[in-house]
Amino acid sequence: MNYKYIYLIFSKTGTWLSQVINVFSDTKYIHTSLSFDSTFTEMYSFGRTNPDNPFSGGFVKESLYEGVYKKFPQCECLIYKVRITEEQYFNLRQALKKFEKNKYKYKYNFIGLFGVLFNIPLKRRRHYFCTQFVSELLEKSKICHFDKSPELMRPTDLFNIANKEIIFQGLINNNYSLLNSFKFVI
Repeated sequence: MNYKYIYLIFSKTGTWLSQVINVFSDTKYIHTSLSFDSTFTEMYSFGRTNPDNPFSGGFVKESLYEGVYKKFPQCECLIYKVRITEEQYFNLRQALKKFEKNKYKYKYNFIGLFGVLFNIPLKRRRHYFCTQFVSELLEKSKICHFDKSPELMRPTDLFNIANKEIIFQGLINNNYSLLNSFKFVI
């Protein structure tokens, strides 16, 4: 059987929202993104659509070297490399294409964050927060199944995903390429 790899990126950027979430969270990493390649120049998530405007949120294509990550270069990051089947990879790409095609219709689910805090799933049409988005894509693609709905997912809930390998943990410094500076974790 042939396999492909995806990457789950967990980060704490230093934005005011990540600082607020951190107050109510038991995890170091607040934000979750998904990438299909190890350059991390195309990561997908829900977050700031404009790095300078904390109130503009929605579906985003991120890069570890641009946008919010460039604005907050001392961001802490954990990256998992996850092995999946070709069928799962295809399904994941197809699910993502639906978001890309209609990206302006999607909004950030700020209210959903309160649902996580109070353990009340708040599903809103075309509204997502980062971990809700990533976990829903992983489930729809049959990569994994979670014991709770995507609307209640926290980054730590994704830490137990099967077939993962931690490939990076540390500070992102935008003065050099991540590819040239991996701190491999054993």
